[in-house]
Amino acid sequence: MTALRGSGRVEAVETSEGVVPTDLVLIATGIRPNVELAQAMGVALGPTGAIATDERMRTNLEEVYAAGDVAESFHQVLKRPYWLPLGDVANKHGRTAGAVIAGKEARFHGVAGTAIFKAFGLAVATTGLSLEAALKEGYAAKKVFIKSRDGAHYYPGSQPLFVELVYEEGTERLLGGAVVAFGHGALRVDALAALLSRGGTVEDLLALDLAYAPPFSPVWDPLLIAAQEVR
Repeated sequence: MTALRGSGRVEAVETSEGVVPTDLVLIATGIRPNVELAQAMGVALGPTGAIATDERMRTNLEEVYAAGDVAESFHQVLKRPYWLPLGDVANKHGRTAGAVIAGKEARFHGVAGTAIFKAFGLAVATTGLSLEAALKEGYAAKKVFIKSRDGAHYYPGSQPLFVELVYEEGTERLLGGAVVAFGHGALRVDALAALLSRGGTVEDLLALDLAYAPPFSPVWDPLLIAAQEVR
C-alpha cells in the first residue's frame, strides 16, 4: 500500500500493483517490545527480541523481573520461547512475578498461543499452530475442517460454526485449531487450548465429556465432529 484515496472518507487504496476501490481499510502495523531501558541495564533479550525470563519471570539480573508485553513466554506446543503480547498473558506474568517477589511459590506455565477477535458479527478464535506454521516447523502436520452449528439445527436462532483442527500425522497429537462462529460459540477454542497445554491427542479430544443442550450445541459437539473427521 502506498496511499489512501478519497474525499472526506476512504474510496480507494493505491498499491504498487494498482488502485483498488474500497470503503473500508484495516491497518495492522504490528508492534515491538519496548526493551531499550532493559537493554541499557544489561537485561538479556531472548530469541524473539523480548526479554528472556524463566518460569518465575526472573531475568538474567539478580532481583530483576520482567512481565507483560516486554517479556517472552514459553510456548507449550513449540517448546521454546515465544512472544505473545496479550492482556491476559501480561496479567498472568505480573501475578507470577508479584507472588515470587513476595516470597511465594509461583510459576508461569506458558502459552498455547490462544487468541480471539471479533470482526463485525463474526468471532474468530485460534490456538496453537496453523497448518502453515506447523509445516514450517517441520511437523508432519495435517488438518481437518468442518462446518456445524452452535446449537441443534432445529433450535431457533442456531447459527453456523466452523472448526479447524491441526494435528501431527501418525501420533495424532494436536498442534492447533481454530473456531469461527457468530457469537460465544467460538470460545470452544478454550477446550483445545487446555488439551494443547497437556500435549493432548485427537483421542483425548474424542474422550472429552462436553456440555450438551439444544440451545448450545448439537448432540455431537462441533469439536467432536472435527475429531471424528481425523479417523
